[in-house]
Amino acid sequence: MPLGFKARLCFAALATMTVSAAFAQKTYDPGAGDTEIKIGNIMPYSGPASSYGVIGKTEAAYFNKINAEGGINGRKITFDKIAVLWQNDDAGKDQFKGLKDGLGDHANMIIADKSYEVSDPSIDSQIVALRDSGADIFFSWAAPKGSAQAIRKVGELGWKPKFFLANTATSIASVLKPAGLEYAKGIISTVYFKDPTDPTWTDDPGVKKWREFMDKYYPEGDKTNSNNAYAYMQAQAMVQVLRQCGDNLTRENVMKQAADLKDFTSDMLLPGISVNTSPDDYFPIEQMQLMRFNGETWELFGPIITGEVGHDSSH
Repeated sequence: MPLGFKARLCFAALATMTVSAAFAQKTYDPGAGDTEIKIGNIMPYSGPASSYGVIGKTEAAYFNKINAEGGINGRKITFDKIAVLWQNDDAGKDQFKGLKDGLGDHANMIIADKSYEVSDPSIDSQIVALRDSGADIFFSWAAPKGSAQAIRKVGELGWKPKFFLANTATSIASVLKPAGLEYAKGIISTVYFKDPTDPTWTDDPGVKKWREFMDKYYPEGDKTNSNNAYAYMQAQAMVQVLRQCGDNLTRENVMKQAADLKDFTSDMLLPGISVNTSPDDYFPIEQMQLMRFNGETWELFGPIITGEVGHDSSH
């Protein structure tokens, strides 16, 4: 799935969970509702002017006081401050851009961002800086190793933001356990295929077929590595394309059929999620489901979310 699309979809999920519906007889602009008033914040929490960052922190503390006293006319103040960790490569830049595109006019909610190199031995300094920004929402667009380090450091610091994790780094076996399951509890992410290491899918027929395939055709493969499940889905999709080609196995027809997949499903896709392409839409998967880690396993929640976003050549 294109990375910028996933970033925008994550923002759509955030908006779904935080926006309160307004009653017809009341008048609100975006950011206000029956129970909440959202206030944006632009403040130099890092860099040469960071000494002024205490202003934003004091404002946040005062709003906490008002909320503790019942809010304003029954509405709590949400002072949405976002920090972002991103990988310094094309993938990370695309994800970060997708988040900013999704936020649109509210991109100034991002008060701090830090990049890291995949070769960095540690990202502790970046996490400390993001914590010190005062953000209460944290997006981590990091590869599995960086994500595990981020989860552990956030936990060790006692930082309690609403934590959104890239779905490329949600493996319980290879990311969450090394990070510390106690630190991963409450993290939110999105998913479109089954994690074979998640106990939720132990008895799932599709996962059983995948395990049988691994045992027979790739016995040396690591069943705890979710990339093997991802590759299995990709191979199944490729086989479907070739079947649709019939006896016309030209490059032109392969591309034509790849752009004509209709409601294709895989053993490892989540129920309700399918692959669809067309000559003017090459995004194969435009659906995801939210999930939250409960300390032992991921729990799916909410409906299947479809990313109704415009497509452009930059994503």
